[in-house]
Order: sequence, then C-alpha cells, then structure tokens
Amino acid sequence: MKKQCFLLLLLLLPVFGFSQTDSGLLGLLDEEETTEYITNAFKSPRVINGHSMEMLREGVLDFRILHRFGEVSGGAYEFFGLDNASMRMGFDYGLSDNLTIGIGRSTNYKEFDGFVKIRVLRQSTGKLNVPLSIVWVSGASYIGLKNPFPGEDINPNRRTSYFHQVILGRKFSEKFTLQVAPFMVYRNFTTSSLDPNALLGTEIGARYKLSNRFALVADYNLAINRFPGVIARNPLSLGVDIETGGHVFQLHFSNAVGMTERSYISDGNGDWAKGEIRFGFNLSRVFQIKQPKN
Repeated sequence: MKKQCFLLLLLLLPVFGFSQTDSGLLGLLDEEETTEYITNAFKSPRVINGHSMEMLREGVLDFRILHRFGEVSGGAYEFFGLDNASMRMGFDYGLSDNLTIGIGRSTNYKEFDGFVKIRVLRQSTGKLNVPLSIVWVSGASYIGLKNPFPGEDINPNRRTSYFHQVILGRKFSEKFTLQVAPFMVYRNFTTSSLDPNALLGTEIGARYKLSNRFALVADYNLAINRFPGVIARNPLSLGVDIETGGHVFQLHFSNAVGMTERSYISDGNGDWAKGEIRFGFNLSRVFQIKQPKN
C-alpha cells in the first residue's frame, strides 16, 4: 500500500509543478503593462464651430445638421432672432479610426465644403504614455451664390477658399478637456487690398463634463491679422452638449453667422457686448455603415 501511494505521488508531482509554473506565467502576463487610449475627450468630432480632437470610428457615418437663428438683439419683432435662420447639412465618414472625410452645404453664401481629418498622435497612458493628441485637418469651400460680391468679376477660382489646421488637445481629467488649434484660412479673393488673403490665428476649444449626458463646451477663434482688427468680431461660441443614445444634441449661442471655416473666421461677426449673438443648435446622428476590420 505504501508503495502504491509513493508511485501515485511521483505521478502527481509533474502536474503540481506544471500548475505552479502555469500560474507564474499568467501572473507575469497580468503584470505586463498595456496601453490605454483616451476616449470621449469630446462627445463629438466638432466643438461647436470648429473641429475637435475627437475622431469618428471606422465605418461610422455622422449625419450632422447645424442650425443658427438671427440676432437676439432683433427683439420681440424678430422673435429674438427665431424668425431668421441659416443652416449647414453635412455627412462625415470614418474611413478608419484615424482618418475621416466630410462634405457639407450651407445656406449662408450657398457654400459647399469638404475636408480631410487625420489623427497623427493619440493621447494614451500605460505602456505607451502620450500626453496629448495631434490631429491635422485640411479642407476647401466654394461659394455658390450667384453674385456674392456685387461689382466684382467672380470666376470659379475666386469663389474658392482653403483652410489648414493642426489640433493639439489633451483630456486633463474625466471632466475637463482643452485643445489649441493653430489655423490658416486662405481666400483666393478678397474685396479689399487691406484684407489679407491668408488669415492666421488659433482656435481654443474646451469641454467640461457635468454628468454622463451633459457637458459645457466653448470655442473661440482668434485671427491675428483679420481686417478690421476688432477682437470683438472674432467668433466666440458657448453651448451645452446633450447625449441621447445615438444622438448628440447641442444648444449654443454664437456671434458667428457662418458655419464653415472661411465664413465664421473671415466674415464680419456680431459683438457679444451689443447683444449681436445668435441662438442655435447642432444635431449629430451616427450610423454604423461598415463593421471595422478589428
């Protein structure tokens, strides 16, 4: 009997040894540091007017309607601006997690626009510790209005403008995100020699999360060489994001009429101090058109 027990013990020793070794290997794997990418810095690929550091996922289509009413300073006769409105309708699509393309059409100047958005670097923690996200955006717009500049000979080239922007953004905490985005807007035609073709400046965008469904957002565009050089004419927008399932609904106030980079950066915007602001809303509805490869 003792001999049989001894043989059984010899047979079980390799099993115990393997189990302990296997447990040790799993422990090492568990201890191996992984990379965690930052998500939901913004709830939308746009802050209010400008692009955010956020990207669409691969295969996702974002149907977006931007709506802005007239100036609140119009008073009761204009129903505080609600009697007048301008809008932009657009379609953005994620070709990959790091590449988005989009097109749109605005009632203001009957303008068509398109853009390409590329994520160069993504904020992450863990094994790969990257302190911020870097995103590049380039686009063009075309004025479709029959006679946008009375008295001027307007050909297709003069109707076209371009913009380039690099977004440097960081999600500092679960609640707060900040981005700075230098830009250049180039217009092939301006009505005055004092008005430069190339407008240079920077956009500042921020988000503060109030709850899982509500967040405060703001963006401001400072064009350093716009004409006339009135700081109050730079576009400032303040709003609140409301997430409802597949929708992101945004309510905001802005002193800008247009909703393309050429328009809200170069056009004459209102003055917040004089009540020349407009109430508006942005509606985003996303659809999973194609399942991602990974």
